[in-house]
Amino acid sequence: MRRLLFIGLLELCMLAGCADTASDQPQTTSFFAMDTVMDFTIYGDKALLTGAEALISDLEETVSVTDKGSELYEINETGTGMLTGSAGELMQSALAMCRRTGGALDISIYPVVRAWGFTTGSYQVPEEDTLGELLDHVDYTKIQYNDKTGVVSVPDDMKIDLGSVAKGFAGRQAAQYLRENGVDSALLNLGGNVQTVGCKPDGTPWKIAVKDPNGGTPMIVLSIQDQAVVTSGGYERYFEQDGNTYWHIMDPATGHPAESGLLSVTIVGDDGLVCDGLSTALFVMGLEKAAALWQESDDFEAVFVTTEGDIYITAGLESNFALTEDHQDSFVYVIERLPKESSDK
Repeated sequence: MRRLLFIGLLELCMLAGCADTASDQPQTTSFFAMDTVMDFTIYGDKALLTGAEALISDLEETVSVTDKGSELYEINETGTGMLTGSAGELMQSALAMCRRTGGALDISIYPVVRAWGFTTGSYQVPEEDTLGELLDHVDYTKIQYNDKTGVVSVPDDMKIDLGSVAKGFAGRQAAQYLRENGVDSALLNLGGNVQTVGCKPDGTPWKIAVKDPNGGTPMIVLSIQDQAVVTSGGYERYFEQDGNTYWHIMDPATGHPAESGLLSVTIVGDDGLVCDGLSTALFVMGLEKAAALWQESDDFEAVFVTTEGDIYITAGLESNFALTEDHQDSFVYVIERLPKESSDK
């Protein structure tokens, strides 16, 4: 790991693979889905916006944890049910992310999150006895999913929520739909969960801002093409009680808001679902374990902001990263790949 002595604002040069596609005019839409406002900008047929929105709406209707008509709601109420269409793929991928992160991401944490009031707006600090009882039913390994039939079964008193990866998955789906229909430049903002298609029409990368978790103003600018950018931070949803701040990102091991020394985690990668799941899981894991997971992976890069205000970036982002003017004095460290051990015998 090394410190960057200076990072200036990026000159947004054309990156390899980005051709000039400036012939189309932007088409935009804004809509509410998955409990957030989504803003889509595409360079292509405006009718495709309707199709992309429909994909997300259909997915939400299937996996909503609060809609009594959803397939996931039935599973939570009865203990078993079938997920159809892309919802099955979402479930399978979500469970894979739980395994990959060793349970730092656990889709059965929903009752604990609800006990803190983050799904109802009735915020409270639950009694430890209550949390203990709820934690007895948090264990993703007990979820049974048959990828051939789509049938899901959960133990008594367990409820699952796919919200930790649903927006990333929806962004991935929408982006693929647009690519398949001839769009090679689009910016999809799913409530802060960003998915890009290609580059900007002039051939330069998209500039994606990451907020200062202490102030809400842009702190970092990432230069991105044809990838997803997802940030998780305690500043997004929280409440204060008796002088303490409690945020919505729960540690499945404790049933309490994660206290890992991190204020925000931003993940950049080709797969929006992976980025979505890892942004939460790595926040729970903390910097050291998160860096170790990155070391053994090849499908994402990351930005970590610590409680001390320091910034750590993985090596793959170094040339695509810049501090905003107001944050030029921030300490920035680069997490580098460990040298591979020699295989000589």
